Amino acid sequence: MSMFSAADKERISAAISEAERNTSGEIVVVVAAQSDGYHYVPPLVAAIIALLVPWVLIYFTHLGLVQIYLIQLAVFALITALLMPLPMRTALVPASIKHLHARRRAMEQFLVQNLDTTAGRTGVLLFISCAEHHAEIIADRAINNYVPEGVWQQIIDELTEHIGEGRATDGFIVAIGAIGDELARHFPPGDDDADDLPDHLIILP
Repeated sequence: MSMFSAADKERISAAISEAERNTSGEIVVVVAAQSDGYHYVPPLVAAIIALLVPWVLIYFTHLGLVQIYLIQLAVFALITALLMPLPMRTALVPASIKHLHARRRAMEQFLVQNLDTTAGRTGVLLFISCAEHHAEIIADRAINNYVPEGVWQQIIDELTEHIGEGRATDGFIVAIGAIGDELARHFPPGDDDADDLPDHLIILP
């Protein structure tokens, strides 16, 4: 993903390692290019428009049924092709639907990255889905019992502000540090802590 250079990835990995040094918690950072392909959107929109074409042609032209049918097919194919690029098809999806897809993938990643298997149930996922402009923090239940409501959202708000300013890497480092501070406050490091989860930035298509 072009958002991050090799040096950026190293800085983020170092921030994760530094944050985890002061806590028994685990932090995993995942950035997904998109949470769904939305490939069904272009043909759906094209089909709706194509269904209207015959009515217009019947009332305002003297074309035959075969000609109208061929025009209808051409309109369907053309609109589908025009709307197929990711930015176009994503823009047509309601924000609520994009949020649901991004939220679902975040929950999937929480499980895929084994954050639900940490010994003290102290795993935290920082998840970004770029196409949906969605960011969230998912923490296991042991952490949420201690962290006040609104803390995670404040961290996300600051992160998205950094991203909007074109300083994504700095935003991730600040967010990781803030998550680490919350974990360290309630879950200090122990003698037998095992760092079993990845400390590097995980990038998904």
